[in-house]
Amino acid sequence: MQVLVRDNNVDQALRVLKKKMQREGLFREFKARSAYEKPSEKRVREKAEAVRRQRKLTRKKLQREGLLPAPKKAVRPAR
Repeated sequence: MQVLVRDNNVDQALRVLKKKMQREGLFREFKARSAYEKPSEKRVREKAEAVRRQRKLTRKKLQREGLLPAPKKAVRPAR
């Protein structure tokens, strides 16, 4: 993973790097690998992830069909 530092602004580059790592799921993986996960806990976690994925797919489908309002688009200030 690579982040460019512009104008010696290391703080901004760190924020960008953390956001990229968050999107890739690296923090979640670090936490998962840091300690042993019991098989029962793994089953519970995977079930919860599956439910979350299914709800997200259902919500997206309903939004496409027009039965749910689409989320508001974030307005970025012009530079």
